[in-house]
Amino acid sequence: MSATKHTSKAATTLTTRRLALASGVMLGGLMMATAAQADRSEWPESFTVGTASQGGTYFVYGSGWANLIADELGLSGGGEITGGPTQNLALVHSGDIAFGLTTMGPAADAVNGKSPLAPGLKMDNVCAMFPMYETPFSIAALSSSGITSIDEIPDGATIGFGPAGSTSDTYFPQILEELGVNFERRNGGWNDLGGQLQDGLVDVIAFAAGIPIPAVSQLEVQTDVNIIEFTEEEQAKAAEAFPVAPFTIPASTYSTLDEDANAVSMWNFAIAGCDLPEDLVYEATKITMENNDKMMSVHRSAATTIPENVDKNQVLPFHPGAARWYEENGYEIDPSLIK
Repeated sequence: MSATKHTSKAATTLTTRRLALASGVMLGGLMMATAAQADRSEWPESFTVGTASQGGTYFVYGSGWANLIADELGLSGGGEITGGPTQNLALVHSGDIAFGLTTMGPAADAVNGKSPLAPGLKMDNVCAMFPMYETPFSIAALSSSGITSIDEIPDGATIGFGPAGSTSDTYFPQILEELGVNFERRNGGWNDLGGQLQDGLVDVIAFAAGIPIPAVSQLEVQTDVNIIEFTEEEQAKAAEAFPVAPFTIPASTYSTLDEDANAVSMWNFAIAGCDLPEDLVYEATKITMENNDKMMSVHRSAATTIPENVDKNQVLPFHPGAARWYEENGYEIDPSLIK
């Protein structure tokens, strides 16, 4: 056989192999694409995130997170105004919304059948996704009121506790009663209560929300405000009676503060319906946990929205999709806490 024929035959063989390889790659790619499409076939076309009232951190955080997930996954999604953590648990459990935000106190009540919205119903279709931040319980009053401490809140003062059924409304009245405060209770959205404080219709607002609280920041722009802190004795007494822990509000949080302020706090977690597709929750968790810079652009409180804080949930079962991301990235979760 001539060298020319040998070379031609070799070239033909090489070309055949390349075509076969290319066909295999194309077929493999097609199969992967088909699999990916199949993985998304059970995903909802849109989703809703339960937040809380406007003027609170939940609304800003939840709406911003919804937009991030929607953009990254090519879905339609957004935040919805709700009554806050307690209602979000009920809405996620029932499947009326896909995702929500909650605090560990209301979560513990919900899984134990002690939710004030559904006494006796154990909400077992609510799964944890990722840690958000600690919710400080903080108090604000107009400087003109002369109130500078909890024990200076006058007997019978009207106190705004946020939306009915919210974490603030559920726990803050009990905390203040434990600390010996006698008051009249007022509910409403944070922006509305901020306006009522300025108009003299309420004496104090007792917030439970991530900091900085938008309504407080807005009040600072419009008038002089006192941020009222807990004493160490009051912190200890509250922590002994309720699922809260001592917390420090950094002075940099508000222009009103000259130094750090003592408070108490409770952890928040994002939640999902346990029956949501595993891959959807995995991808949403992955985006959140691997993009803290983007979460920080949503709200400063997201500084603690990091996987190292996954152990702050010992109440709700983790969604299998969320648990898979943590385990793949070296974060251990007690198997008994995985749905």
